[in-house]
Amino acid sequence: MKKSDKNNKKSKTEKLIEDDSFTLHKSKGNGILRRQIGCDDKGRITKYRLAYINHHLHHGDNGRVLGYDNAHGYHHRHYMGTVEPVNFISFTDIEERFQQEFEVLHEKVRKK
Repeated sequence: MKKSDKNNKKSKTEKLIEDDSFTLHKSKGNGILRRQIGCDDKGRITKYRLAYINHHLHHGDNGRVLGYDNAHGYHHRHYMGTVEPVNFISFTDIEERFQQEFEVLHEKVRKK
């Protein structure tokens, strides 16, 4: 094995460091915000899932209206049942994109 291959080898130890859900009250637009983050033994983020779930807005995809994750071996975005790959720069970038899109959606829902 080349030295560079050894350094790029995926860590065997992976743990969930965040698993949070926040329920939005009906008067605040309803739904659930979900955030899951996993990292390796060196503290690098290896798995993530960010989701806005609202069964009143979307019945498919387990109610996921908007989401970003890296399951199935690639980074992608969920929106109202459609899935599309996204260009991954960093987890921070993904979080910012999710937050911006959620705020727009949430404002629309609150006005209804």
